[in-house]
Amino acid sequence: MHDVTTPIDRAQFDVPGTSRGLLDVVRWRYLLTLLVRTGVTTRYRNSVLGWTWSYVRPGAQFLVFWLVMGVFLQLERGIPNYAIYLFSGIVCINLFNEAFKNSTTSIVGNAALVRKVYLPRQLFAVSSVVVAFVHFLPQLALLLVVCVFLGWIVNITIWTVLAVLAGVVILMLVAFGAGLFFGAINVRFRDAENIVELLLMLVTWASPVLYSWTMVQTAFAGAPWVTKVYLLNPITQAVELFHYAFWRPVTSAQIAELGLNPPPDLLLGTCWALLISLAMIVIGQSVFRRLEGKFAQDL
Repeated sequence: MHDVTTPIDRAQFDVPGTSRGLLDVVRWRYLLTLLVRTGVTTRYRNSVLGWTWSYVRPGAQFLVFWLVMGVFLQLERGIPNYAIYLFSGIVCINLFNEAFKNSTTSIVGNAALVRKVYLPRQLFAVSSVVVAFVHFLPQLALLLVVCVFLGWIVNITIWTVLAVLAGVVILMLVAFGAGLFFGAINVRFRDAENIVELLLMLVTWASPVLYSWTMVQTAFAGAPWVTKVYLLNPITQAVELFHYAFWRPVTSAQIAELGLNPPPDLLLGTCWALLISLAMIVIGQSVFRRLEGKFAQDL
């Protein structure tokens, strides 16, 4: 029993409800594991096809874009192996879209927990991004199978693997930073969800998923700064990294002939994309910390 005459060292106790920001995500990693496990296991609960939907949905999306852009608009003639080019971009966008959308709605979606108990609210956004990554893996596996069938293994290098890793990291960091920002605002103003839906619609067309980045360069030949700004988009860099890793090895013989080389200074662009992604997390975390004190009240 504690001696009442001995002074209590209050430094060893935490003030209830005190948040340490993203550091608490590490301290509460067990809860993070539970949230990720719940998000993964409940997505296809009571579904007949189950995890098969992870293949069906991107497959249907690919088929529509391939017919419209590749066949009807004849982009397939200007971009060899257009199917690989298109699907590698779709895989990127799907990862970003799911992570961004789910992290934006993560606080509102867990309103019951936020109102009743204290826990680091960033956990919900982090778990949303991790769950999106888990759902991204079947699509990546499908892309790998097709590329291997076309001779991908023969041409891969260490840079190929690093490009995939860098692309995934950029997508997850950007989605997390933007998700923190809009997720915090969404608690007070539900218009944020509509803004995010609009951004998700635009991001597919604002990145070289359906077309080549050289088409932007050609269209704005008189204003090269537009192309430079376009290439600063972290999502653009991530998509181009996936093209470099999956499309280039199976199309290398035709790329130089058609002038479809990767953007200049792809490595430097990747570094800039990582810095911009980290800056977005800093901004998102700053806004999140400023608003999280009123989450329970606003919900």
